[in-house]
Amino acid sequence: MCAFHLPELPSRTKDLNYKVSSNVATMCERSPRSNRLCLCPLEGIIDTISKKWTLLVVNAIGNRGKFRFSQMMEELHGISPTTLTETLQGLQREGLIGRESFAEIPPRVEYSLTKDGAQLRKAILPLLQWASTRTVPGKKRCSARYRQITAHQIIRTPQ
Repeated sequence: MCAFHLPELPSRTKDLNYKVSSNVATMCERSPRSNRLCLCPLEGIIDTISKKWTLLVVNAIGNRGKFRFSQMMEELHGISPTTLTETLQGLQREGLIGRESFAEIPPRVEYSLTKDGAQLRKAILPLLQWASTRTVPGKKRCSARYRQITAHQIIRTPQ
């Protein structure tokens, strides 16, 4: 990224950096070249899916279809209610899961993958297959901690 430094006008440095960054993003979005893939759309989603529990939550919901908060707490051993809530909210903001509330007593809420969430789950399969073939000296393939979590394994759905 380009940034200009103007010693005589230090207050304008930030403004110029922003304008240059904005122009780079605009050029990237409008690039007609079909042989180039713009990484800009990853900006928001990568923050969400790179968090520790996110892919396990996506997989847990994908394995079951619909999932209640209490069921996820049971299945994802070690996750705190606060972390699960924040993870679910982040996934909702990104449009990867849907939340359905039922007017019952006691209240019932179910989470399910959206079309984008299902596509994300499908897209990470090649990454997981690649990672499962890697050998890293001094590192176990499968952590004992994760083996206790049902969502640790992907249940493949028929295509």
